[in-house]
Amino acid sequence: MPELRTETMTVNMGPQHPSTHGVLRIVLELDGEVIQSVMPTIGYLHTGIEKTAEQKKWQQVVPLVERMDYLGAQSNSLAYALSVEKLLGLEIPQRVTDIRVLIAELQRIASHLGWLGTHGLEIGAVSMLFYAMRERELLMNINELVAGFRFFPSYIRIGGLREDLPRGFHEAVTAFLDRFPAKIDEFEGLLTKNDMFRRRTEGVGVISQDDALAWGLLGPIARAAGSDYDVRRYFPYLSYDRYDFTVPTATEGDVFARYRVRVAEMRQSVGICRQAIARITPSGPWACDDPRVVPPPKDKVYTEMEALIQHFLIYSQGFTVPAGDGYVPVEGPRGEHGAYVVSDGTNRPWRIKMRAPSLMAIQALPVLARGGLIADLVAVIGSADVVMGDCDR
Repeated sequence: MPELRTETMTVNMGPQHPSTHGVLRIVLELDGEVIQSVMPTIGYLHTGIEKTAEQKKWQQVVPLVERMDYLGAQSNSLAYALSVEKLLGLEIPQRVTDIRVLIAELQRIASHLGWLGTHGLEIGAVSMLFYAMRERELLMNINELVAGFRFFPSYIRIGGLREDLPRGFHEAVTAFLDRFPAKIDEFEGLLTKNDMFRRRTEGVGVISQDDALAWGLLGPIARAAGSDYDVRRYFPYLSYDRYDFTVPTATEGDVFARYRVRVAEMRQSVGICRQAIARITPSGPWACDDPRVVPPPKDKVYTEMEALIQHFLIYSQGFTVPAGDGYVPVEGPRGEHGAYVVSDGTNRPWRIKMRAPSLMAIQALPVLARGGLIADLVAVIGSADVVMGDCDR
């Protein structure tokens, strides 16, 4: 008998593939149905936002950074604002801090809902997309109420917020928080004990805690592998140390564990939001009292020459930031998201570098997918919850 000869086959997946969560190309080496190696190729989106930010005034960068991780937009602007405020040495009022906590947690829920719907759709739970988007639309309505924009509100600004909370904000948020826990129960009823979903996710895309941390994977991916690292706990910002919540973890490190962690995180975010909304008074300061970065109230602009001049200077020339560098991490929906900001003392940033959790997840894709079946690759990519705008920034 002649000797049998076997060889691997190289297959191209993407970059225009509906299940790669953006413009991502993956070169697969297959031995039959088994994945031997995975080579992710990024750069097809490449917005160049970090470089573009160097040509903008400090406040003008806020809408840019929100378009990186576009599903966690206000986590981006929060990290950026905190880093610049650190350089400026601003003292932010407690009411503003509590509002930012509420916005950040609502953004986390919205991001996880977007992930849950698309992840369920890709695995075969088609109806999950409609249920998740239904709840996410309610959060988009709150964004529209606050800022007039649904996807990129740009409501968090350096020094505070764009403006005060509108009438009806407390009622809209409370109505969502009262409604949402029962909907999470419905989601778990559809998926957690679903035999089809569990067969597609249990034991798939396994990574150990040591490997996850070695590859820079934080957030839900690392917590699903046993790590309890959460920026809100280890490096409290926005006075998170005053809030009562737990950090959900699992030990299996597979796709199903990452699903369970994110669902548990939504429940914890609801609890944090309840605490925040109870602390936020209907009226009060919505920005710090620093005329360098915060324009005067409109009534003074219309009646006082000094206020008019200050308003004109801020919006025409911007403001300067003392020379130096600063980095403030936040716990975004995908893990530690931070903005490293360098100032040369002018009215524009000298350099902005974002720590992108999605980029870390993409680089670890070969570890997550190696040895698995090609049919499971979509589930592995979905469980990593990557946003390509965050990679090709």
